[in-house]
Amino acid sequence: MAVTVSENYAYLDWAATTPLCEEAVEAMRPYLVPGRRNIALNANANSLHAPGRAAFEALEYARRSFARDINAARPSEVIFTGGATEADNTAIIGLAQAAAAQRNRARQGSFEPHIVISSIEHEAVLSPAHRLKSLGFQVTRIDPDRSGFIRPDRLAAAIGQDTVLVSIQAANSEVGSLQPVAELARIAHDHGALFHTDAVQALGKVDFDVQKLDVDAASFAAHKICGPKGVGALYVRARVPFQDYLLGGGQEAGRRSGTQNVMGIAGFAAASRAAVELRADESARQRTLRDRLYSQLASIAGVTPTVSVAPGSEDYLPNIVHVLVEGYESETLVLRLDMKGFGVSGGSACSSHSLEPSHVLKSMGVDADAAYGALRISFGRFTTEADIDGFVAALRECLDWQ
Repeated sequence: MAVTVSENYAYLDWAATTPLCEEAVEAMRPYLVPGRRNIALNANANSLHAPGRAAFEALEYARRSFARDINAARPSEVIFTGGATEADNTAIIGLAQAAAAQRNRARQGSFEPHIVISSIEHEAVLSPAHRLKSLGFQVTRIDPDRSGFIRPDRLAAAIGQDTVLVSIQAANSEVGSLQPVAELARIAHDHGALFHTDAVQALGKVDFDVQKLDVDAASFAAHKICGPKGVGALYVRARVPFQDYLLGGGQEAGRRSGTQNVMGIAGFAAASRAAVELRADESARQRTLRDRLYSQLASIAGVTPTVSVAPGSEDYLPNIVHVLVEGYESETLVLRLDMKGFGVSGGSACSSHSLEPSHVLKSMGVDADAAYGALRISFGRFTTEADIDGFVAALRECLDWQ
């Protein structure tokens, strides 16, 4: 039985996933024609016949478009994947193992490959790092400060001569802190290590330029920018050591086997183009909504901002507000707000069924009891002031619930 959602429902969980934008729908619409008429676009992009060549042309058009959006030096640096989780796994394991093998060949004497990650990464980074640990890699996690930032001096203290890879996210999905990626990448490179960043939350929200940031690899997801689910991308700089992670038919120039989802990739590229073109105006508008919401929440007793975000601040994402609600558990508030027509979360959707406080908040030093009452409100290009004001009114009613 399908769950119905009112047209008036205010969806404020954009950091978890986003609705499809019209640009993505239009890009994918030609692929949804059934039967014989559809084969010219929906063929296997690796086939040599005319339909296959047509699909390949569409695939490469999308690759060129996305490469421009992130300012990759060449389209071949973009690998399309089945999502950001796959992109993160591929980057962490593929880059670390290839770099370790290269370093091992060049080094004399003992060598214990080492990677550095932050403790506030998504599980798609934390889990493959744990896998590498079981394979003999040394793994160091560095904690953020209380404001959610990874300080460069902490990375400099953690890195060593055996470090082959550093992976630190561009933007945190819970509190919205934007990391100093360029400076962190410079430290990694000064020590001969590669640098990867999970840029899932950053794309379309901030100016993300792989060449300016000087990253060796970056992961992206379509569904975070109003594109389809099940599609992602991994940027890998040319000539960076890389070991393919998914084995099979050798698609994506041998770097990611599996028949490409050309329809989804077309939608991803269209959504990315729209997000990048709208970024400046939308970021400013959403930053105003963010500041409006923080200001209104500050007047509610028992509601405390998790981090201090100054009005107009560009140190945090423009579309995430995170607060701690005293005396309540996140799950209770999420369900009460849902009943009132507002969709928010207690943190990352990937761990929403866990009864433990967020690992991000723990790493930041947030008191465990307070962390149980965390609320994340996130929004995007279709969110209005009325949605924000309505949410505040609904939260007040939820806190007065008898």
